[in-house]
Amino acid sequence: MERKEFRDLASPEEAHAAIDSLSLEGGLERVSLENARGRVLAARLDAELDVPGFDRASLDGYALRAADTFGADEADPARLEVVGEVHAGEEPDVSLEDGQAAEISTGAVMPSGADAMVPVERTDVDDDTGDVLIRTSVAPGDNVMFAGADVAAGERALGPGTTITPRDIGLLSALGIDEVPVRAPPKVGIVSTGDELVRPGGDVASERGEIYDVNSYTIAAGVEDAGGEAVLYPHAGDEQDEMERILREAATECDLVLSSGSTSASAVDVIYRVIEEQGELLLHGVSVKPGKPMLVGRLDDSAYVGLPGYPVSAMMVFRTFVAPAIREAAGLPEPKAATVSGTMAREERYGEGRMRLLPVGLVEDSDGETLVYPVDKGSGATTSLAEADGVVEVGPETDYLEAGESVTVRLFSPDVRPPTLLGVGEDDPTLNRLLDRLENPRYLSVGSRPGVRRFREGVPDVAVVAGPLDRDLEADELGRWNREWGLIVQAGNPHELDGLGDLVDRDLKFVNRTTDSGLRSSLEATLDELAADRDESASELREAIDGFELGLRAYESPARTVIAGDADVALGLRETADRLDLGFVPVGEQPVRILATPDRTSKTGVRELEGVLDGDLEDV
Repeated sequence: MERKEFRDLASPEEAHAAIDSLSLEGGLERVSLENARGRVLAARLDAELDVPGFDRASLDGYALRAADTFGADEADPARLEVVGEVHAGEEPDVSLEDGQAAEISTGAVMPSGADAMVPVERTDVDDDTGDVLIRTSVAPGDNVMFAGADVAAGERALGPGTTITPRDIGLLSALGIDEVPVRAPPKVGIVSTGDELVRPGGDVASERGEIYDVNSYTIAAGVEDAGGEAVLYPHAGDEQDEMERILREAATECDLVLSSGSTSASAVDVIYRVIEEQGELLLHGVSVKPGKPMLVGRLDDSAYVGLPGYPVSAMMVFRTFVAPAIREAAGLPEPKAATVSGTMAREERYGEGRMRLLPVGLVEDSDGETLVYPVDKGSGATTSLAEADGVVEVGPETDYLEAGESVTVRLFSPDVRPPTLLGVGEDDPTLNRLLDRLENPRYLSVGSRPGVRRFREGVPDVAVVAGPLDRDLEADELGRWNREWGLIVQAGNPHELDGLGDLVDRDLKFVNRTTDSGLRSSLEATLDELAADRDESASELREAIDGFELGLRAYESPARTVIAGDADVALGLRETADRLDLGFVPVGEQPVRILATPDRTSKTGVRELEGVLDGDLEDV
């Protein structure tokens, strides 16, 4: 039988390109939350409710009106009448008035009329009257976790391409999501060829040159480790018809078929002939050692890769060329070590004399060096873990970590990698859609003002700032868009609002954004203009608005309060009002700017974002 020589050997780059040209994707499927760990999200998941869904006490103590505690201290405590109790899991049956307080448990719903709470350690009880003596003063909002403070309705919870970890499942559970859309793992059929092979457990006749089939199981384990679903097929001999039958059966059932053996150029190795005759042969022979007799092609509608027969060669080729393609099709990152070293991006102070497990995120600077930044929103916030990559152990003797100090990060999982882009700043629906187009972004919606502060500290790659800037930043503007903001009301505008003047002059319940928000900054600036036009004090106008001082964190949360009937008016965007079928009273337009740290504009993620921004934002 005529021997067939190898074709011209392909370079490793050409081999990668040939495999990349094959479609290995397994499609999409929906899985229950209990089966979601390790799977890859196929679409963005937004919060459909606030977490928590109510204003709740952060500690055991007393719910009260903050104004009743002003001036109170150890020497001169405030005396309040205790009018009831509120326990976790109960609906409050008490409403507070001036001079009253209610005993409250950690996690319980704040009663109507209360805007703060005092921990029990700062109180005493008058045994004769039952009154509570408050030995400290508090401000509105102290010791209260407001609705949406952890996760806000409408907020981007997890993006497409997220590999779901136990901490993400905690976040999804908090949002009430029980089923998620994920990428189906590529199904990989494994066929070992050669008359000499015997499956483990069988009897080997060494005198006839028989050996155990090692490749089927080692390659199957590699497929599973890379995120694929391995399917073992019966071992095929060296006869072409039988080999073709098994290979074509695997091709009809799998996204990728892997064979090992029968790929060299000898007369008895005929597998390349099967692919040439029944499919398409893209490559045969690679300039790599070990692994020269590699084969890449298509068989029916399935991708095909032929691996060498020697186990070491087969695994080297698999790990180098095939495993990365399976991971990419499964949406999984390349694995990394369980710990990484980096330097602190900014100073982090701590002085409680106890060991601290500090959740941190990772980002690479312009030189590719790993920067470590704290991610800590409090013990009650599940997003502290969802936004972190690992933990830095801070010893009890350490008061603070200096910027530039070397630290070791214990990763949550070995496959954690820094995001290609780290952004901080304002939350915005257009921004959410932009992020969906990037490979592996991470965005911390902390608000415009904290975003600017972290930007000045040199932590993120980009900051997203909405509304007026207090002062100039040393930054490169990648792009901007305008968004229309105003007052969100019930559908049909039942109170017939015309503008901010109505909000000031009429008895309406208002829901604001937090002071960190760019929307809040624009509102305050517009109120200043209104005050100047009326020749009135801006502070008096703000005080005239019922609810002005207490704001919610994300752009959709105030609108949800209007839907629930707990407010008449909310600060928000026209896009939010349209999405939720609410009324909208326009007040103005606000620029949203994406600012890049000047020395990181060459980063791949920053360039990728700039490329998306250069397109038509109307299509986003």
